[in-house]
Amino acid sequence: MAERVVTRQIKIRMIIFGVIIAVAFSAIIIGRLFYLQVYAGDEYQQLAQDQQLRVTTLTPSRGSIYDRNMTVLAQSADVSAIILSPATISGEEEKALIADTLSRILDVSRDTILAKADMKESYYQVIKRRVEEKETEKVREFLTENDIRCVSIVKDTKRYYPYGNFLAHVLGFTGADNQGLAGLEAMYDAYLTGTSGRVLSAKNAWGDDMPYTYEEMYEQEDGYSLVLTIDEGVQHFVEKYLDIAIEEYHVQSGAVGLVMDVDTGGILALAVKNDYDPNDPFTIFDEDKLAEVMAIEDDEERARAYSDAQQAQWRNKAISDTYEPGSVFKSITAASALEEGVVRLEDNFYCGGSLTILDRTIHCDRTTGHGQESFLQGFGNSCNPVFMEVGARLGAENYLKYFEAFGFTAKTDIDLPGEASPVQGVTYHSLNTLSNAVSLAVSSFGQSFKVTPIQMATAVAAVVNGGKLVQPHVVDTIIDSEGAVVRSYGTEVKRQVISQEVSDTMLSMLEYVVTDGGGKNVKLAGYRIGGKSGTSEKLDLVDEYGNSLNERIASFVAVAPADDPKYLVMVLLDQPHPDNGLRYGSTLAAPVCREILADMLPYLGYEPTYSEEEADLIDVTTPYLVDSGLLDAQGKLRALDLEAVVKGDGSTIVRQIPESGMPIPKGGTVILYTEENMVSETAAVPNVIGMTPSQANATLVNAGFNIRIAGSGATDGSASATRQSVEPGTELEQGTVIEVEFVSKIVVN
Repeated sequence: MAERVVTRQIKIRMIIFGVIIAVAFSAIIIGRLFYLQVYAGDEYQQLAQDQQLRVTTLTPSRGSIYDRNMTVLAQSADVSAIILSPATISGEEEKALIADTLSRILDVSRDTILAKADMKESYYQVIKRRVEEKETEKVREFLTENDIRCVSIVKDTKRYYPYGNFLAHVLGFTGADNQGLAGLEAMYDAYLTGTSGRVLSAKNAWGDDMPYTYEEMYEQEDGYSLVLTIDEGVQHFVEKYLDIAIEEYHVQSGAVGLVMDVDTGGILALAVKNDYDPNDPFTIFDEDKLAEVMAIEDDEERARAYSDAQQAQWRNKAISDTYEPGSVFKSITAASALEEGVVRLEDNFYCGGSLTILDRTIHCDRTTGHGQESFLQGFGNSCNPVFMEVGARLGAENYLKYFEAFGFTAKTDIDLPGEASPVQGVTYHSLNTLSNAVSLAVSSFGQSFKVTPIQMATAVAAVVNGGKLVQPHVVDTIIDSEGAVVRSYGTEVKRQVISQEVSDTMLSMLEYVVTDGGGKNVKLAGYRIGGKSGTSEKLDLVDEYGNSLNERIASFVAVAPADDPKYLVMVLLDQPHPDNGLRYGSTLAAPVCREILADMLPYLGYEPTYSEEEADLIDVTTPYLVDSGLLDAQGKLRALDLEAVVKGDGSTIVRQIPESGMPIPKGGTVILYTEENMVSETAAVPNVIGMTPSQANATLVNAGFNIRIAGSGATDGSASATRQSVEPGTELEQGTVIEVEFVSKIVVN
């Protein structure tokens, strides 16, 4: 009986123990299931998807960038990306074959491909992006011929800049992942980028796609496009003449050229030299600089120098660099003084060549002095003593009030990255500093403080547009892929700085500078131009002993038409070293402005209106005279105020010099040949550099050539020839037109 009780107790204990074990096991299983489904559900679901699904990224097309006439300046084109799935490589033999072949086709290191192939748990490793169609086709053939399934070709995009280094500092460039890294590409990256899409497709145990089992697509959204205020034609004019100036004047530290609509603040052109190619931005564009860097023997030093050179070529000098504006700033001092009523155009001043302020003697650029002169004449002569007196009349408080009103104490907020921030006490004076009479005196003519070129251009625009400080900008509208406007940027007027009346007065003063003052080298026949030159010393450039290197910045700001201003042209040349040694804005930057205006104004629809004096100097087009009778040909030339020189005894014209369609000045000579096989008479082109227009004309005509006068021309008797279109000593047919450029000898700072 006792044994039965014991046996029953053992059974009960075993049952209880079994139940406890079952309950505990169930609790563990339930707990594990709860953990897997609730806490780790997302993680395991992702692992399952990774095993069962293939994700293919659909790259959106980056938005284009257009000029204001819808000319493409930057665009994306379809290319390919080569993707490796290491987890599905069949073996070492296939891995080696892939590495050997793709390294050769794609110019990618074999070791790099092998390293990616060794990531055996990965299904997505990028071998190379932005692969062109030619290489893509070779990869496709290789995959097909060898039945390789672990490498795929997916759609990618590549950024193209059709004009190379054109507008580089405005457009900027993109990186390897299609992200904007500089310029507009960076500033408007959120608009341009778009949204990536995805294709989710089922795959089997071998990693092959099973699109009929499951496939889901999330379409990519292409980026928006930018329509700029930039005009591709005007930009080309500016870049063309900056390149010429840099070479001809031996400019050492680059140049800036910009064109602005003074009413809207829209930038039609903004060029910075030296530049780079956005298609290959990481390569140093300046070949001389590249050679200098690569000649460095130490690897670390060479790498630092290369990086520094890259940063320097990407830097937008127009908005990121500050400089002392020099006499261009006198237009701001003049406008401020006129607005405050402390000076009038007819007020008289005396310039004896210098002016002593406290214990410091400050010189005029003309050390012999200008003598008695009105305020208008002092502005035309860019006379420092006059402006020191005007600055004193204005006073420190009013000076600083207008300095701020014209926008020099804040960024312009132009829609480009990297604009320098003005800092009181660093780039411009505080009221306390300006209370010193010497500081106020030198500040009145644009020295001892610094501004950016875009600040200076924006301020001068306010001087001439009726007194309104406008927001400079380069983007006009943002559009979608259908051309619908997503966002528009209109004219933003920040404030009224001076009155319309004072603005009108300033226009007349700026035009006086060009017609009768130191700005004659920007004079353009048929157009009314206003402007002001600037020549500033780079006082912070010194040698190892602290001595000034005497480097300068030559600048000029021109406005046109002067009677109804629409456009402002600014040229800045940093450290020019011309052969004649005259490093002034009036002699260097002004002619560059003139050439830009000469191409730009007709292009923009402004027809010239010539005075009688100018009309007498206008070139005519040589008519087609071949096969004409001698008397008929002579009559046609006489009607155009051209002379004829006949060679031969025939009665019909068989050849002519200059040829038909060539420009020739009125009063020029056309050589008419009336017999076949006559040998042309040639002569050596004389050297006329340094001559006045009348001297150059006589010299070339006496040698049997025609002269075409460029620059300030025969209307300025003080002008001298600085360049001729044909090298002296060259043998040419008599009658050929030689173009000679003249620059006024009037030098102002």
